[in-house]
Amino acid sequence: MAHPQATANRSVLQPIAMTVGVVFLLVGIAGFIPGVTTNYDTMTFAGHDSQALLLGVFQVSILHNIVHLLFGVAGLAMARTAGGARSFLVGGGVIYLVLWLYGMVVGHDTAANFVPMNAADNWLHLGLGVGMVALGLLPGMMGRRTTA
Repeated sequence: MAHPQATANRSVLQPIAMTVGVVFLLVGIAGFIPGVTTNYDTMTFAGHDSQALLLGVFQVSILHNIVHLLFGVAGLAMARTAGGARSFLVGGGVIYLVLWLYGMVVGHDTAANFVPMNAADNWLHLGLGVGMVALGLLPGMMGRRTTA
């Protein structure tokens, strides 16, 4: 059971960042599960030629799955403090916006698409980026504390 004072001083952003981190961990794990990831036998370490699709939609590779796992670990670690939670959400969101731009500029069948990403990944990255930045920048969230 958490100490009452520690729980009372928790920022609203901390459980949000923790939840986002857990989702990234689950997505990273799911990318390694045949069936959840279709064309699993075609998965490569990196590169655009991986035909593995998470949920049959999102192109993944071993590197792509590892990135999700690392983002999850970072989210859980940074959620330990209010400032870390905000930094994870805003910084991670900015990274995903950069990935969206990169995915829009780089051709899907080029060597520069090393992660790999398809159109579904690109639009998911836009949504993640906007959502994470918005959550991290909500006015007053750093000052508000949960009571439970």
